[in-house]
Amino acid sequence: MAIATELAAIVRNHWWVVVWRGVIGIIFGLLFIFFPTGSLLALIYLFGAYAFIDGIFALIQAFRLGVHSDRWWPLIFEAIVGIAVGIVFFRFPGLSAVAIAFTIAIWAFATGIFEIIAAFRIGSGGAPWLLGLGGLLSLVVGVLFTLMPTRALIAWVWVLGIYAIVFGVMLVVLGFRLRFSAPATT
Repeated sequence: MAIATELAAIVRNHWWVVVWRGVIGIIFGLLFIFFPTGSLLALIYLFGAYAFIDGIFALIQAFRLGVHSDRWWPLIFEAIVGIAVGIVFFRFPGLSAVAIAFTIAIWAFATGIFEIIAAFRIGSGGAPWLLGLGGLLSLVVGVLFTLMPTRALIAWVWVLGIYAIVFGVMLVVLGFRLRFSAPATT
């Protein structure tokens, strides 16, 4: 209990850090909403980095799994698709929004299919249903990006912007509440 009280006192004494986190969140949210194209380009680079790094780790996992089992091949295909998508996003950042959306859709479909296959092949060890659920979610994202490519991309930017603003406001309110709160008694 003493540790919790100490931690609460530290957070209360540094209330201004919480406020600044909120202000920065609000600023980024406004940038996402008022400059969706520039924000989209930044997200393209971030997604490309994510897909590339995820592909590298899937490849490592496939090689490590291949030593112990014959169930590694879905991860190899997932890794190849992830690495390829990452390279495409960095090599051709000026692609149209539709091409980017379809690239994300292809990646989501491939990831979803191979995650579902891997979930069935893993068997009862661990929690294969989580991998299968992740695969199903990837398929849903693939469908959305296929049916509404431009809207899906702009919607993602706006959702992130709104989230950043709401979360930023919550942090600012919390920071000022901490500033004016009475110290906890033990």
